[in-house]
Amino acid sequence: MILKGSQRAGSAQLAAHLLSRRDNEHVCVHELRGFAADDLHGALAESYAISRGTKCTQFMFSLSLNPPKGAVVGEEEFERAADEAEKRLGLEGQPRAMVFHEKEGRRHAHVVWSRIDAEAMRAINLPHFKRRLTDLSRELYLEHGWMLPDGLRTNGGKSPLNFTLEEWQRAKRNGVDPREIKDAIRDAWARSDSAKALSAALEERGYFLAQGDRRGFVAIDTNGDVYPISRWAGIKAKEVAAKLGAPDALRSVADVKRDLALRMTEQLRDFHGALRERHARELEAPREELRRIVLVQRAERDNLDAAQKERRERETRDRAARFRKGLAGLWDAITGRRRELTRANEAETIDAMKRDRAERDALVRAHLEQRRASQMRIGSMRARHAQDRRVMTREAVAALRRLRPPKTRDAETRARGHAPQLTP
Repeated sequence: MILKGSQRAGSAQLAAHLLSRRDNEHVCVHELRGFAADDLHGALAESYAISRGTKCTQFMFSLSLNPPKGAVVGEEEFERAADEAEKRLGLEGQPRAMVFHEKEGRRHAHVVWSRIDAEAMRAINLPHFKRRLTDLSRELYLEHGWMLPDGLRTNGGKSPLNFTLEEWQRAKRNGVDPREIKDAIRDAWARSDSAKALSAALEERGYFLAQGDRRGFVAIDTNGDVYPISRWAGIKAKEVAAKLGAPDALRSVADVKRDLALRMTEQLRDFHGALRERHARELEAPREELRRIVLVQRAERDNLDAAQKERRERETRDRAARFRKGLAGLWDAITGRRRELTRANEAETIDAMKRDRAERDALVRAHLEQRRASQMRIGSMRARHAQDRRVMTREAVAALRRLRPPKTRDAETRARGHAPQLTP
């Protein structure tokens, strides 16, 4: 599974994000270890409170565990991966929380550790944590027989579809999958051998090349959002400079935005809006169907949790009742019968935990299967919508080129490097 970790602060924001059901069909707080609080908000608030006794600002380490698409991973396998990551990062014994998410037919986990050693009152250093997590990811893929993604192959380099949370959120606000943006910019980069060729290739996909504020190359979409070429194409800045040279001949971001604002007509904006509305309407029915399924599944999981809790309490009482009291209990302690009962109770408790975990995993697998048809329908719609957007973008760019205002005589004079003559 892919492991992505980061040091961070913001306990309240992280807890709210992990518990949010807005983007997740199911959310389950699986584990709270080493905290006095019995809820996620309280647990992460404890980590913050303890960190106040140190100079550490990024007092948590947050890790996401993402199995490949189509793989169904049980609770025990997630726990084993988290335990191994904890060991390799030097976070053994630190308070930790584990949360399961299910989204679009996939189950993944988030683990959060406190970095503060409460006894020494210092933050635990995490050197080379990215490399260590990458190594563990590769081992987990090989262990489970999953096909290695490019980013984990020995000579594969970084996966070009990795993007930051900021990149994802910005693209989501525009209603476009960030993978589409990365694909468009990577495709234009691969088909270009100069700045002029890159500009033409980007315009075919609805982006316009400009000189960034830091003298780099950036792409601007028709909404005015800016995408650095090196970051979104997944290449180094020096590779961009070697291929394209200096960006001095390009217009600035402000000039390109101003030009786009002048050239985008109200009709084109209406066209964009109508397309978005149509796509939203088409997705309403399958999304509503999926919401109904999820509500039923949440009720089933709540019922299972309640039934397991009631059974655990009953079995705990039954095991406790095996111990006799008074003189009979003293006799059992002397003869060793009490010790035998204790071992038997411990073994039964472990078996009961495994049974409960197997029941939960079986229900999750069944629920994933129930949602698969609806999610495949939504996925096929999204693919068609992406194609619609590509066609729409080509038409919009063609219209923009037709609407490009002609150069004025003064502009042509400035382009030749001469000042315009003023009429007395």
